[in-house]
Order: sequence, then structure tokens, then C-alpha cells
Amino acid sequence: MQPDSSDRQTIIREIAEHRAKIETLQQQLLMIPRERWKPEGYYAAYYGTAGFFLGMAAALTSLMFNIVGSAAVGQSPLKIIQIYLTFPLGERALELDGGLAMAIGCCLYVATGMVLGVPFYMALVRFTAKASLVQRLAVASAISLVLWLVNFYGVLSWLQPLLFGGNWIVELTPVYIAALTHLVFGWTMALMYPLGLYVPYQTPTKTSAEQS
Repeated sequence: MQPDSSDRQTIIREIAEHRAKIETLQQQLLMIPRERWKPEGYYAAYYGTAGFFLGMAAALTSLMFNIVGSAAVGQSPLKIIQIYLTFPLGERALELDGGLAMAIGCCLYVATGMVLGVPFYMALVRFTAKASLVQRLAVASAISLVLWLVNFYGVLSWLQPLLFGGNWIVELTPVYIAALTHLVFGWTMALMYPLGLYVPYQTPTKTSAEQS
């Protein structure tokens, strides 16, 4: 049986009614705030990534501290890089004076800071989330000194002689310089702490006038 014209008009009317109902539901949906995704517990992946990038800035700050400090006492501005390069190059790194090798050494220095920035920042977020700036600086100082002691006397003091036949990093870096280098790194991480915090994205909401 073929539908007649009255059936056609009925179908058109129902389609119009359904469209009106859909538009009404869409308007109601826009007025309901969206339920934003929130991390459950400690957002380790985010803070690890944030620490990676903040560690780069902290390493650059530490490197600049060493460059200015070395120049101030009449040493080669990149003395710290020369000593640092004795780990992959051995004693001949102390004869370097500029060039590509020193540039690579600066990159390795910054890359090391990026790697260390991951656990460093994650620890800051874990232990100083509700702390004041002074308290956060104190915690960062403690972590920095522990990091220095572990790196120099727990690892490099036996690993570099084992691999390269000398202990140049520990022996040629004054204790106060080594400690201050790590402290500057840690203080920079503490000062930049707010930049790495996770803040859920807030979508702009329409005003009542715009919705109407």
C-alpha cells in the first residue's frame, strides 16, 4: 500500500518535532558543566615530564653560575665542562680549549640536568606540595646535597678510576664549587616549582546572554 499525501505531511511534522526536541536537548546540554578528567592520586607522568624540562632550565642556570664564577677567579669560563668531560674522554679533556668538544660537553651537562630534574621535581611535588617557599628551598637544598654526595662519592669516586684510570671530577672540583653547583640547580628547581604544577584546563563558559 502506497503512503498518501497525508502520511507524508505527518512524517514531515514528526521530523520537525524531533529536530526541535534535539535542539532543545543541545541547549540544555550546553548549560550543564562538563565533568573534566582529573588524575587519580599522584600524577607521576605529568610531573616527570615537567621535571625533565625544568631540569634543563636549572642545569643552564647552574652552568651560567659556573661560567661566571670561573671567569671571576681568572679561570677558564668552561673549566667545569673540561673537568666534566674527563668522564668520557679521560685526562686529555683537560687540554681542550673551546671547539666542538666543549659545545658537546655543555650539551651533555644540560642533558644530565634534564635527567636529574625528573626525580628531583617529582620529589619536590611529593614532599612540598603544601610547603612555603622557604620550606621548599630547604628541602631542595637537602636533596641537592644528597645528590652531590651520591654522585661524587657514591658513584664517580670509584666508577671513573675504574673506567678511565683517574678520579679527576672528584679531585679537581673544589668541594664548595661542587656543592654550590648542585645547590644552584636545586634552588632553581624550587623557584620554578609553580611552573610545573598540573592545572586542569578550564574551558570558557558561555554567559546567560550568550546562551539565550
